[in-house]
Amino acid sequence: MLKKIFSHTLIYGLGEQVPKIAALLSLPIITKYLTEIDFGVYGIITATVASVSAVSNLGFNIIIANVFYKHTHHYKIIWRQLYGFLILWNFIYSIILGFVIYLFIPVEASEDTWLIIILNVLPFILFGPTALFGQNYYQHKQQPKQIAVRSVIFGLISVALNIVLIAHYNFGYLGWFIAIAVSSICNNLSFWIPLNLKLGITPILLFKRRFIKNSLKITLPIIPHFYSNYLLNSSDQMVMKLSAVSTDDIGKYNVSYMFGNFIQQIGVACGKAIGPMLYSCYRKKDEIQGRKIIFNLQAVFLVLTFTVSIWLKETFQILIKNDSLSNMYGLGILIVMSYSYRPMYLGANNRLFYLEKTKVLLKISLVAGLANVVMNIILIPYYGYKVAAITTYVALMYMGYVGYFLKDFRNNNSLSYFPIHWFILTIILTVSAIFIVNFNLYLKAIINFAIFIILIFYLKKINRASLNVQ
Repeated sequence: MLKKIFSHTLIYGLGEQVPKIAALLSLPIITKYLTEIDFGVYGIITATVASVSAVSNLGFNIIIANVFYKHTHHYKIIWRQLYGFLILWNFIYSIILGFVIYLFIPVEASEDTWLIIILNVLPFILFGPTALFGQNYYQHKQQPKQIAVRSVIFGLISVALNIVLIAHYNFGYLGWFIAIAVSSICNNLSFWIPLNLKLGITPILLFKRRFIKNSLKITLPIIPHFYSNYLLNSSDQMVMKLSAVSTDDIGKYNVSYMFGNFIQQIGVACGKAIGPMLYSCYRKKDEIQGRKIIFNLQAVFLVLTFTVSIWLKETFQILIKNDSLSNMYGLGILIVMSYSYRPMYLGANNRLFYLEKTKVLLKISLVAGLANVVMNIILIPYYGYKVAAITTYVALMYMGYVGYFLKDFRNNNSLSYFPIHWFILTIILTVSAIFIVNFNLYLKAIINFAIFIILIFYLKKINRASLNVQ
């Protein structure tokens, strides 16, 4: 089990992270040609796009996954109806997305307004939800290489375009948007060919309206849940803009968030890897195995985020060739450690997703997202942009652990996941990382080695014997 988790996570992770690592390694090349304003414009537009991304598929992710496991013999015909409906919806979504981008274009980028809008909506107009169905098919068939290879190829294409357009042609922030659009279109095309021509999953535009209507009753409550990802991960920049924080300071915050995004993507990869495994455990009513998966992953994630955090100072100094930006590693620690919440979050939420308890998810994700926004609105005008890292940490900790205390989870689960123990351990490691980051290299290496030894012993212990039912 552990080998499968890590092998699939590694494949998904490599697929997501190879381009991310390449992007990080390209920073010494491109940051010499970028300013705080470039980072600020990119951060604001990215946050704006994220603000409406939750409605791009109307929450049909849960229906697509559940249909695959609950209607194994005829899931394709159901997927085709969903495919057809979402293609039509994506035309409407593209109009909404373009309008929202138009409203929030920074004055520094006003002359490129229409080009930025076109680059962001074009993939949706051309391909709709094609990549969504392709990724779901290979994920639930447990063929992670199909997704990972695409992520690597098109991610590296995006990085290469960034270097050429920014460093050679001096396109600034436009280089990012052009690269993203090109790689997104290529990625969708790579899924369209096998999905439509080989698997026969073609869109049915004359779908059954009653089926779509019944599905929407399940999926619409999920939209605020997915929207909370924006409220937690991207709304900081929007609140800063509305609070008159300078584009330069938004750019600094965006740089400090880069490694948080790196960890977040690893968390997403882990979710893709263990999702099918957890669903299989739920179907077999094997709660012990399901909990083992979460505990293994949570232990690894805490060590990973702690390790990244204590070496952020040196990492920033090496990769960020800009003095005012390379000193932002302090904020990076809080942001990186906040994303250690992910495995415990997956443990509670996957269970609730499988049971289609979609309304109760609002108590987890939406409350966390709204709390993050409210805290930012109140605190940023008084304490500046740096306080957003603290509000993000608090909100993600809530989202990661509160699900285990909800009635709908407790009534459908007989085992304890010890959320309070994991939460306290996370706080201890976060505070430790804040101090250890400034230790000398040798002492940090010794501490890091000791943490790895503890992790190895823990993983051996937890996988040697079955966990006791609490």
